[in-house]
Formats: sequence, C-alpha cells, structure tokens
Amino acid sequence: MNLPNKLTVLRIILAGFFMLFLFSQGVIAKTLALITFLIASLTDFLDGYIAKKYNMITDFGKLMDPIADKILVLSAFLAFVEMELIPAWMVVIIIFREVSITGLRMSASLKGKIIAADDGGKHKMISQVFSIFAILLFLIFREAGMNIFGFWNSTTEKIYKDAIFVLMLITTILTLISGISYLIKNRGVYFNAKNS
Repeated sequence: MNLPNKLTVLRIILAGFFMLFLFSQGVIAKTLALITFLIASLTDFLDGYIAKKYNMITDFGKLMDPIADKILVLSAFLAFVEMELIPAWMVVIIIFREVSITGLRMSASLKGKIIAADDGGKHKMISQVFSIFAILLFLIFREAGMNIFGFWNSTTEKIYKDAIFVLMLITTILTLISGISYLIKNRGVYFNAKNS
C-alpha cells in the first residue's frame, strides 16, 4: 500500500476518533475534535497531491478516496443532527446528492469514463468543510462559555444557532446545485445505461 492510500485509510480512522472526541464532554474534547477534523481534511489534500505528482494513482485510491471524504463529512453532519444543531432535512439532501453522484461515477467508470470534479463540486466541498469547521468552533465557544467563563445564555445560543442555520442553508443549496449540475452534464451515462 503506497503513501496516498495510507493517508486515505488514516482519514477513515481519524473520522472515528473525530466522532469520539465530538461526543465527549469538555472544551479539550471539542478542541481535539476540531484538530482531528483539520488533520483528516489535510490528508484529503495530501493524498491527492502526492498521488498525482508522483504518479501513485491506484484503483484502491480511486475507490476509497471519495468514500473516505464522505465518511468524514457525513459523520460530522449526522452528529450535528443528533446534537440538534442542524435540521435533518438538510443532511438528507446532502446524503442524497452524495449517493446520486457516487452512483453516477460508478456507472461511468464501468464504461471506462472518468467524471472529474468541476468547480461546483469544489465549491460544495469547501462550503461543507467550512460549515463543519464553524460549527466545531461554536461547540468549543459554547463549552467554554458555559463551563469556564460563564457568559453563555439563551440569547447567545440563539444567535449562534441562527448563524449556523444560515451557513448550512447556503451549504445545502450549493450541494444541491452541484448535484443537479453533475447529473445534467453527465446525463448520457444514465441514458446509455438504460438503452444498453
């Protein structure tokens, strides 16, 4: 197993530690969750960069790299639903998009066609990571405000939750637009599958 593939596997392992820290109490645990998420996100950049630069692209990497990304991102969003920080319908849309595009890419790969990420997909990913980062910061501030500094109250909670809702709404819209764009641009993959 080469280095990019090891980084991909590491990202999946880090997703487990991320969830462990996220559901643990205290500022330190929430800070560790943020740090773990940042490291895992960094491995996403590194494995792709190394694989392309040193021609270390493998079938395992092509399959597992996007799966590792989805495990990390979707586990965070599902955790936030469990914590009642974001509405479930937003995550349902995000999951539906990811499953649809994964199906599209698998169908295309069976025909020997590679569907590369476009700008919409990149913007979607950036918005998702940024939203997760912002929500993790919110959790750290809330833990510190409630248990250390004593400044947290219902008004502060509402302000932060409203900000999270707006941020997630933008992320959900970008995710939906990206998914629709992918399906329209590559609709021939589905139509050919039906005709074959």
